[in-house]
Amino acid sequence: MTNALKIDFVSDIVCPWCAIGLAGLNTALERIGPGTRIDLAIHPFELNPGLSAAGQVHLELITEKYNITPDQARVNREQIRARAAAVGFTMNRDDASRVYNTFDAHRLLSWAKEKNVQAALKLILLKAYFTDGKNIADRDVLAELAEQAGLDGAEAGEMLASDRFAQEVKEEEALWAQRGISSVPAVVVNDRYLISGGQPPEVFEEQLRAILAGDARQ
Repeated sequence: MTNALKIDFVSDIVCPWCAIGLAGLNTALERIGPGTRIDLAIHPFELNPGLSAAGQVHLELITEKYNITPDQARVNREQIRARAAAVGFTMNRDDASRVYNTFDAHRLLSWAKEKNVQAALKLILLKAYFTDGKNIADRDVLAELAEQAGLDGAEAGEMLASDRFAQEVKEEEALWAQRGISSVPAVVVNDRYLISGGQPPEVFEEQLRAILAGDARQ
């Protein structure tokens, strides 16, 4: 078997299946073991690019966007909560929870990539939003979360106050759209294979092992 996996994880911070998928992927990578070299990169996708920083009540947004009833949305929410719990991720969402614009958070992740803490910051952002209910469009909140990832909070605040990485995020979003990514999470492995959706660890592990074996044969 070859021992290298290049993984491009395309996702949004306010996407619950992205949180579930990343948790499942990380568990699968742990099971595959340290003998495999992993190159994991996080890429931006905005589910709701038109939202303001103040955001919108999630129940309202989801019923309008998908033309479902509030009760149907609540059933979906509980199913997502259970799936998240199964991979060790806590979803604390209710009828009053809000969804926020994520453009600045994606800029922060682009900056964090330069500092080699992108993956750690992604997990921090997901927990802050889904578990702790924080406004991840608030730049002061983002600077505090950057500190949790080991970055300089003041420097993060200065970056967010500028337009740095705005063009990079837009270009990355356009690139993945051109490559056919229209829903997230999308996990692209070794530039050739696509694993879609918030899969459980067993599915990720099975598919990643098959990719490793297949690439080795080639």
